[in-house]
Amino acid sequence: MAKDERELKKISEARARWEKDLLEPAIGKHAERKKAFKSSSGYEFKRLYTPEHVRDLDYLRDLGLPGQEPYTRGVQPTMYRGRFWTMRQYAGFGTAEESNARYRYLLSQGTTGLSVAFDLPTQMGYDSDHAMATGEVGRTGVAIDSVEDMEVMFREIPMEKITTSMTINATAAVLLSLYIAVAERQGVPAARIGGTVQNDILKEYIARGTYIYPPRHSMRIVTDVFAYASEHVPRWNTISISGYHIREAGSTAVQEVAFTLANGIAYVQAALDAGLDVDRFASRLAFFFNVHNNFIEEIAKFRAARRMWARIMRERFHAKKDQSLLLRFHSQTAGATLTAQQPNNNVVRVAIQALAAVLGGTQSLHTNSRDEALALPTEESATIALRSQQIIAHESGVADIIDPLAGSYAVEALTNQIEEEATKYIEKIDKLGGSVAAIEQGYQQREIQEAAYRYQRDIETDEQIIVGVNAYQDEKEAPFEIHRVDPVLEEQQRKRVQDLRARRDKTRAGEAIAALSEAAAGTENLMPRILECVRANCTLGEVSDTLREKFGIYRESLKM
Repeated sequence: MAKDERELKKISEARARWEKDLLEPAIGKHAERKKAFKSSSGYEFKRLYTPEHVRDLDYLRDLGLPGQEPYTRGVQPTMYRGRFWTMRQYAGFGTAEESNARYRYLLSQGTTGLSVAFDLPTQMGYDSDHAMATGEVGRTGVAIDSVEDMEVMFREIPMEKITTSMTINATAAVLLSLYIAVAERQGVPAARIGGTVQNDILKEYIARGTYIYPPRHSMRIVTDVFAYASEHVPRWNTISISGYHIREAGSTAVQEVAFTLANGIAYVQAALDAGLDVDRFASRLAFFFNVHNNFIEEIAKFRAARRMWARIMRERFHAKKDQSLLLRFHSQTAGATLTAQQPNNNVVRVAIQALAAVLGGTQSLHTNSRDEALALPTEESATIALRSQQIIAHESGVADIIDPLAGSYAVEALTNQIEEEATKYIEKIDKLGGSVAAIEQGYQQREIQEAAYRYQRDIETDEQIIVGVNAYQDEKEAPFEIHRVDPVLEEQQRKRVQDLRARRDKTRAGEAIAALSEAAAGTENLMPRILECVRANCTLGEVSDTLREKFGIYRESLKM
């Protein structure tokens, strides 16, 4: 980057002449589009970026080299020249049998990691035969009530050879325990399994809503998972701190970075308060980001987030190990951008978003299917989504060069701007008492709601064009074949969990639940007790109900 002030002055003078001699006459003949050229975060995109806009950039301080602090250019020295990102396809529906068949199919098609979607009853801690589960069993994901369900879901899938990401939060400790128990049944010790459990409860209060317990009790469960896994499941990422759902709820790119990293700060501080050493657990923290439509802004967003997290861990938490500074992240293309109108357009949207994720340095990627605005994806649609990743990896050439857009005046200027604006949000959250206190005051929720309103207003006034929705509509659009979950599966799942309760060792199950209840009333780590419960064939709902009795349930009450 040009640093000499005399050179910058020459560039400024040249730009001024260009504006007068070329730009103004061109605009006089052909006016620019009548729209606001702005980012999702509301700041204006400049017409042209030059060295003037990165005049304060210090290459070694702000960019460095790949695999080197501050990791702006990537967390690995070789990035995709060493190996590609993990290609995951988020999947799960119906019962464990149906999901197992889909996972084995995806693995046969080249998926390199599994990503499990759970239905709402599983996420909310209800068994499939609970009244609250009626009509929702197996709908948005797979229904998992017990260790037997989990065993069926991973039948003929070697758990020591694959990594599994589980999108689960309020009941994350239970699902991790179920996964450990099934691995044991396959003869695989916990120390040899790898994967990620989302376990990010704070974003549930902010954006998604599948929480159960009050925040401070939930944070205890999160840190118990940290402590247990760091000792017994060392290859497991104990949390995936998620900006994805924050963005899906309507946040801007800057808010996504800020609120996600602020939540990360809260988790690290909670772990420290629980007596853990930062360098003991920090390397197992992972992140999960959305990949939205604005191509350049999204690339800059990922680069800014990496740099910010490295500085936070070094300067705020005094981490000593380099591995503790790494922001490793999974990404998923933006579900909120998919349209029910002209679903095949979504193939293009997803491909562009996936390319942004790769150029932004993701470690793992899920590409949405074209039909997900209508239903769960068909097998054909899921395959097309996977092929998008494979074409980017093997045919586009972008994986051959590390951080190929580094040095772009626009990319570097936007990276700096996102960091600056996101830092202001984090400082505001700090003043409110941190993420938990800010959530309890409704701060993040209000900010997201206002951003979502502005975005929807732009669509409705045609300021933001969505192809096939408010422009280029097709009145003769043909019907689209969608995947349907057989309603019979719900009744089958209800009978399965009832049968389990009838034939299990009731004494062992009762003793395990009683021990969990006693532990919840005290301060000991809950993970060993939960693991014993699932080994004793206690159900997810029974474990969750035991904790509900001790911790209570959370009712949102926003303070305006």
